[in-house]
Amino acid sequence: MKALLTALACGLVFGVGLCLSGMTDPANILAFLDVAGKWSPNLAGVMFGAIAVHASWLAWTARRSGAPLNPSVPPGNRTSVDGALVGGAAVFGVGWGIAGYCPGPAIVALGSGARGALVFVIAMAVGMMLNAGAQSALRRSGRRPPAAA
Repeated sequence: MKALLTALACGLVFGVGLCLSGMTDPANILAFLDVAGKWSPNLAGVMFGAIAVHASWLAWTARRSGAPLNPSVPPGNRTSVDGALVGGAAVFGVGWGIAGYCPGPAIVALGSGARGALVFVIAMAVGMMLNAGAQSALRRSGRRPPAAA
């Protein structure tokens, strides 16, 4: 129960931060990606702020306990860049650039009733289901699906 409440609190802080920074508005994201036109550095500022807060949190927890915050989650074991990672990152980036949403801000923007966010989240859910089906089909056929991130 404690983990669930912690996750809820983190999600609320994340959502409020997205709203306050204006990152639930796809126009802000698209303005950041428009390097040849009216470029806006706002997203970079939000990203650097988030990285600074997270890095501080990681340093503090490492000094405090010497162990990860949630030891039930194993650390990642991927050490190389492969085709699945590059391909997945490219598809994510293209989708982000076209829609102006990535998953977190899109889910937060659902609360505003934005039609674009609803379409994005539905398309994202369908994509996740298609991926799960493809992974399952690969396993049933005896072929090994690409390693999960």
